[in-house]
Parts: sequence; C-alpha cells; structure tokens
Amino acid sequence: MSHQKIDIFDTSLRDGEQVPGCKLNTEQKLIIARELDELGVDVIEAGFPVSSPGDFNSVVGISKIVKSAAVCGLSRAVRNDIKVAAEALTYARKPRIHTGIGTSDSHIKYKFKSNREEILVRAFDAVSYAKTFVEDVEFYAEDAGRTDNAYLAKVCEVAIKAGATVLNIPDTTGYCLPSEYGAKIKYLKDNVKDIDKATISCHCHNDLGLATANSIEAIINGAGQVECTINGIGERAGNTALEEVVMILKQHPYLDCDTNINTKRLFHMSQLITKHMGISPQPNKAIVGANAFAHSSGIHQDGVIKRRDTYEIIDPADVGVTESAIVLTARSGRAALAYKAKNAGYDLTKLQLDEVYLNFLNFADKCKDVNDSDIHQIVETSKVYREIKSA
Repeated sequence: MSHQKIDIFDTSLRDGEQVPGCKLNTEQKLIIARELDELGVDVIEAGFPVSSPGDFNSVVGISKIVKSAAVCGLSRAVRNDIKVAAEALTYARKPRIHTGIGTSDSHIKYKFKSNREEILVRAFDAVSYAKTFVEDVEFYAEDAGRTDNAYLAKVCEVAIKAGATVLNIPDTTGYCLPSEYGAKIKYLKDNVKDIDKATISCHCHNDLGLATANSIEAIINGAGQVECTINGIGERAGNTALEEVVMILKQHPYLDCDTNINTKRLFHMSQLITKHMGISPQPNKAIVGANAFAHSSGIHQDGVIKRRDTYEIIDPADVGVTESAIVLTARSGRAALAYKAKNAGYDLTKLQLDEVYLNFLNFADKCKDVNDSDIHQIVETSKVYREIKSA
C-alpha cells in the first residue's frame, strides 16, 4: 500500500457515552471536545441530536468551539432526524451528517420488517436529503459485518450515487475475524462503482476482543478512516481504542500510514475521559493502562534498567507518560532493588546488596508491593545498615 493519511473519527462523545452510567452533561462534553480538537482528531462525533434536548444542545455547543476538526451529528435514515442534526450543526466550521440504516438480513427482517430493495430506497433518500443541508455526508451500513458482501456493495453504490462522501462499514456486533473484515473492505474497494469518490471508514466493536485488529486490517485493505474512542469505551465491550490504532500505525512504519494525532497527549486524554466518565481502563490496558509501562519481574526489570527498549517497544514519553515504573515485589531481583535503593539515597556495594536483598525478600513476601517509602525500612533494618550509614 502507498503512503496514506488515515483520518481519526472520534466517537467518545456519542458511542462512548452510551456506556451505562457514563452520561456526560453539556459542560463536560465541551471540555472533552476542546481537548479532542487539540489532540488532532479529524472528526468529532458530537452526539445524536434528535435523541434529547441535552444532546442537541451539546452538538450546538461543540459546533461553536471546535476549531479544526469536523463536527458530526448522528441520525437514523429518518428525515426529521436528519433535519434536526443539520440544525444542531449550524455553527460548525466543518459540519458532517452521519446517517444510515441496517443492512444485514437480521436487521432488515427483524428490526425493520422490510426487504432489501426497500432498504436501498431508504438509504438513497437519507443521503440525498442530508446532502441538501451539508456537503459532507457519511453513510453507515449498520451490521455490515454480518451483511452479504454483494448486497453491501449495492448499498454502497446507492449511497455514493446519492452523494455520500464517507462510507461507514461497521462491525456492529464485533463478530468478524480480522481476515474476514479485511476481505470485506477489499471486496468493496474492488467491486463498488465509483468507490474512489468516497472514503471507506471502519467502525469496529470489541465483543470478541478484535476491534483494534479488525481496524488495522481495514486500513491495510483500503479504509481511510477509523472510528474509535478514547480508552476503547463504548457499547457492551467497547469500541476500537483510538490510542491503540494510532500507536500501531506509529510503531509499524512499513504500514506507511500516519495520522494527525499528537501522541504525547494520549495519556492526558485517557485521564480526562476517566475523570469525567468515572470509569478507569483496566490496569493492563495497552498504551494508557496503569501497568502499560510497569515492570515487576526481576528479569524484565534488569533488562529495562540496562536499556529501556529491551522490554518496551514504545517510549512512555511518546504517549505522555513520565517514565517507566519499576515495581518491587517478591519476584524482583537485585538489579531492581539496587536501582530503587540508589534513588532513595543508598549506593550499595555488591556485598551490602546481597544482605539487604535477603531482608527485602522477607519483607516482600508479606505484602503485594514494596513502596518507595518501604526502602528505608528495608535498608535500615538490615545487618549492614551501620556500614552503609558510615559510608
């Protein structure tokens, strides 16, 4: 694949806010939107305007303050939804209406009680109507992951003919394997008439833990936009994590893709979302988790102390983390203890370290972690403390 700029479409304020218990007020949404704009996202999906007066007002407010990113409002393939979304986006410098309809047989038969031909008509009408308000119209084919590829291609052709500038191909239920989802994107690139007139976007859910992998496969096979959220928040098991996709592209230059994201602000954004939504990423969460750059195994600690990239493929500073963490536990070795002791003011000889290490192991076996403040107690209760003190 040739060098490509990948657009980052952040839906933390729409899909991400759908997490139970994570409802944001307008003031909080404005704070987060400003920071997303500073982060460098290309599109901010600000909300679903027709869903409530609060969401409508939030989209209006975000439209007024965002300076660089496009501001997007979601709608169903319903004319009133689209009209309300357009009204909410009046003040946006770069307005985008995101409209669409389910395309899988399951959605067509059971959700809409309709048929394939009628869905094609509704898709065309929705995009055409949205186009009367804004130039930038994104069409989503909900449950595209479980939609027959040949029919999905027809839907995409209809949307492009109606004026869609972006085609969103969601794996709504997180069902696809990476190879299947990548093949679906490639099929559309190869078989949809006038596909070059629109950007293919991937919107993946994490029900099977494959959202990020599926998004990367989509990029490899021709997608030009990734829809994602900070910390991977979202419905059920969440969405593609913005920080994961961005850092994968940065760490694998052979993919020959880049983004506008200022990666040094990623940890800050993670903390901001945690603060306002009240849920923290799991400690072992890639890139932004509390343990993402923490080392407690003696072998790993020794390697990282000697050379950081022995066990870290990302420099913590690149994502806004101050430094790697050496966490002392009963699994830690002498190298880590010497490193921590030196930071606490004790420059131990090899023989002194051997003695202090025995004291450390006895202490560590009685607790989960050894804090920096515990180092003083460990050293000062060792048999060689007088020798250390006199030195």
